[in-house]
Amino acid sequence: MMLAGNLSRFQDGFARSLFSAGGPAHPVYRNTVLKGCIDALQANFPAVARLVGEEWFRAAAAVYARQDPPRVPMLLEYGAGFADFLAGFGPAAEFPYLPAVARLDRFWSESHAAADEAPLHAQALARLAPEILGDRVLRPHAAARWAWFALPAFTIWSRNRGDASAGDEPEIDWRGEGALIVRPGDAVAWLELNQADCAFMDACAAGVPLAEAADAVPVGDLAGLLARLLAAGAFTIGERQ
Repeated sequence: MMLAGNLSRFQDGFARSLFSAGGPAHPVYRNTVLKGCIDALQANFPAVARLVGEEWFRAAAAVYARQDPPRVPMLLEYGAGFADFLAGFGPAAEFPYLPAVARLDRFWSESHAAADEAPLHAQALARLAPEILGDRVLRPHAAARWAWFALPAFTIWSRNRGDASAGDEPEIDWRGEGALIVRPGDAVAWLELNQADCAFMDACAAGVPLAEAADAVPVGDLAGLLARLLAAGAFTIGERQ
């Protein structure tokens, strides 16, 4: 146990020296590790990088990496706090949508790395009697990530995540939008949600039965909402335990 404690302290101290400009670690090691962190952030947040440009992004990423170095060896998981960092980063103030876009980039990484689960299909629900259906809990798929934003984050993110040029798209309607990112199969997919969709997903994630979760949905919209979410693979088979 003594050896393990000493090793842990050594590793913590070495990590601090790598990310400290005045630390004892050799500058080559420090710069190599920092560059690896910046590269990982640029790979994990491509929409953010595309919006602000490579030079701006890498300068901001260097600040973040010094404040919050990786805690796990898988760099795909690096950047959990990047959206919050951008929200408090002074130079990002002129881009009010940037933290939301970073959050969606993070959702993509989490969805990509999530456990495989079989999606729930509409046919499985259609076979249930109404009294059973109302008591059913729709459990969100392990890869499902969703959120509501008070600005058009989904449109901005989706245009900068793909290959389309911004000049090929119509002008953005500046309004609130929700987003669902999920991977029911081999590929990550995304879908725009409205506020009721997000509230319904929140209720399902909290373990609320379908009959009660439907209270978040305007009258007459439940069938369309379910069809849209089930087609996207937002839920998985089985009751919440």
